[in-house]
Amino acid sequence: MDATEPADSRLGSSRAGESRHSRSPQSPRAGRLALATGLAMAGGAFGGLLLPRGAVTTLQAVLTVIGCLLLGAYAALVARSRWVLLVLPLAFAAAYETARLPITGPTVDGVRLDGIYGLLMFTVGRGIDGLVTLPALLVGAGWGLMASRRWRRFDARPSSTGRVVGTRIILGIGTVAVLALLIGLVRPASTEAITDASGAPMPGSISELTVAQIGGHDQHLMIRGHDRTNPVLLFLEGGPGGSALGRMRRSGEPLEEHFVVVTWDQRGTGKSYAALEPTDTLTVQSMTEDTLEVTDYLRERFGQDRIYLVGSSWGSIIGVRAVQSRPELFHAYVGTGQMVDPFETDALMYEENLDQARRTGDATRVARLEEWGPPPYEDPLGYTEALTGNPEWFDFPHGEDFDPASEYPLCFFAAEYTLIEQLRGMAAMAETFAVLYPQLGHVDFRQDVRRLDVPIYMIQGAHEAEGREVLAREWFDMLDAESKQWIEFDRSGHTPNYDEPGRFTDVMVDVVLAETRGQ
Repeated sequence: MDATEPADSRLGSSRAGESRHSRSPQSPRAGRLALATGLAMAGGAFGGLLLPRGAVTTLQAVLTVIGCLLLGAYAALVARSRWVLLVLPLAFAAAYETARLPITGPTVDGVRLDGIYGLLMFTVGRGIDGLVTLPALLVGAGWGLMASRRWRRFDARPSSTGRVVGTRIILGIGTVAVLALLIGLVRPASTEAITDASGAPMPGSISELTVAQIGGHDQHLMIRGHDRTNPVLLFLEGGPGGSALGRMRRSGEPLEEHFVVVTWDQRGTGKSYAALEPTDTLTVQSMTEDTLEVTDYLRERFGQDRIYLVGSSWGSIIGVRAVQSRPELFHAYVGTGQMVDPFETDALMYEENLDQARRTGDATRVARLEEWGPPPYEDPLGYTEALTGNPEWFDFPHGEDFDPASEYPLCFFAAEYTLIEQLRGMAAMAETFAVLYPQLGHVDFRQDVRRLDVPIYMIQGAHEAEGREVLAREWFDMLDAESKQWIEFDRSGHTPNYDEPGRFTDVMVDVVLAETRGQ
């Protein structure tokens, strides 16, 4: 340096050197970023341990979003570096996935994107997990970085005005999106009142969503009827894992004129998804006991000695078992899509599916089915290939009053579900199916249920899969019952109550109710 250079210039150069030194890799910035990473990992691990299947209730989802906002903001204040925007979500997600490794199920097992089922499970599982965590983390971090800059603690060169404005616009959009998510999450579920011609609530009617303690768990019920003194009808949805609140709202209204219709979200399903754990206590027997407990709850609440029981598909399994155990509780049992021996049905449907694929030259489906081989399967994905691949099972003329919105997954987009219940509905179905379905290998009503001491009505579809229809007919023919009728709908498949809802109501009123109400 020239001896004549001013002292102020030398001092400025010295400070510049200090500034450059302060930004070297040995600076405290790396330590602060590491600390922020640790905070993110701690938050992710806590979330994975506390909610291994993600947020499944409104309260859990709202607290998760708020917690991630706070975590993101604090981590950014600690880090004081834009790198936190990259590190924070990665560290959180890695810790979250590691913490929930002991949990198994279709939405938490390894990611599989090689088919529709794998994509669906990723979307309703990790996709929803990401929706309620990652945007909130990033928005919180954005506000934390802005606060750091305002407090002059931000470790970066000053940004151009345009860049600052752009960043603030992005942060504003993200903030609005997270607030919109929170508003959507807190929207309460509701069921529409039953009204008279003037639009006023009908006197004596009932329309409510309620929660009952069943089997030691909070389980949800939708109860609707024009007259609360009418006979009670308990509907058991199929699956296992299905939720029928949205389906019954779209197809069950005619029944409400004649019955108090109770649609139960069974443990682990729909609005009762939070009751899934502990999965080792979720058994076919426990579900049968829950059915009886719901029945007693309804008998006591409505002051009726007996109720009507309708079981669809999987619901017909626990329905038959409940009637066999406590026939004195029921006026009659109505089976639709009746199951008898699920594992034998699966084997028959696999062969039917494979034969149809060969006849129609569907080489891709033939290859997939041959690769899987006949059921049973440890991997639930196998059932989607074997039991849903044959288009003939679904290609038939439905009733004129059939509503496509009563089918999955559209049925979840009903007011009776909160936003998180809508988003998690298919996840609940898959997780509950994975727990219960392997337990059905011992079910064979031809051996175990030879007599039922109530009137029996089988309402079956003419287009039912042969693997189900053959066994249902075989069991029905051998069944000894107080009385029994086989009724076939010519425009229905596996679910006559949804395929032809008006006709189903006519049979329930003109046949079932007319023949049994006076008992």
